[in-house]
Amino acid sequence: MPFGQIVKAISGFYYVRTDEGKVIQCRARGVFKFEKKKLTPLVGDLVEIEQTGLDEGVVTSVQPRSSELIRPPIANVDQAIVVGSLKRPRFQPMPLDRFLVHGEREGLEMVIVLTKKDLVKNEQEIEKIRSVYEPAGYPVIETSIKTGEGIDELKRHLKGKVSVFAGQSGVGKSSLLNELLPGQKLETGKVSDKIGRGRHTTRQVELLILPEGGQVADTPGFSQLHFKGMEPVELGDCFPEIRRRAPECRFRGCLHINEPDCAVKEALRQGEMDEKRYQHYTQFLTEIKEALERRYT
Repeated sequence: MPFGQIVKAISGFYYVRTDEGKVIQCRARGVFKFEKKKLTPLVGDLVEIEQTGLDEGVVTSVQPRSSELIRPPIANVDQAIVVGSLKRPRFQPMPLDRFLVHGEREGLEMVIVLTKKDLVKNEQEIEKIRSVYEPAGYPVIETSIKTGEGIDELKRHLKGKVSVFAGQSGVGKSSLLNELLPGQKLETGKVSDKIGRGRHTTRQVELLILPEGGQVADTPGFSQLHFKGMEPVELGDCFPEIRRRAPECRFRGCLHINEPDCAVKEALRQGEMDEKRYQHYTQFLTEIKEALERRYT
């Protein structure tokens, strides 16, 4: 039976690109199981198929995944490109931090891409963002589709990898992908002057081949990422600046809130950690605890 990769999924149909480059429209045969849980095929899955016609078939098995994202729903991603606009809409660190946590939990490499650089008059705005995320270990790339700035640098990060692009609606994600994929012309949306956000233009997840090698996923925009199934003690590992300092805390399993001799709190007092990032950590921690309380009541 031929093997391939699911590159698109729409209304129960899975479009599988075989090793020969042919795309077969498939249905899934039954419910798959992996690691004692039911498995629904995702875009990015490596699968075995059985052809039932010239361009039709069924997915008969799904290979074990190296990674799995829930929102956007995609498997076997190497890295996440988190896109945030500098202007229209203005840069918003909260949703960006949510996605960074989600990607860190899945063990993905993370790259932050800032769009609409041409609209920024004060470079200090960008330096402020860099001063938060680069010390945490995240590459930050400034881009503009109008001037072409940052596009070549982004291509170097994408080459040879499977990357998922994600960001809030209207940040310029599809416009950026159009620069990377000549001739693809993905649908883009305008930003509302009233609410400062864009409308969703991407309807489903699709894997696209880059001319220079590698693949990128065009995904629906997201507004929030929830921390389903996460334990409070896991959250600190999803903030690199906290993860690095946690071994120096007095107590193993320190949540870095009120515990004595906490290295994270000390770094915060010394100005070695960004206060806003820590505030997001505490907010996410509260959400996780509240979700656990609801689960057991």
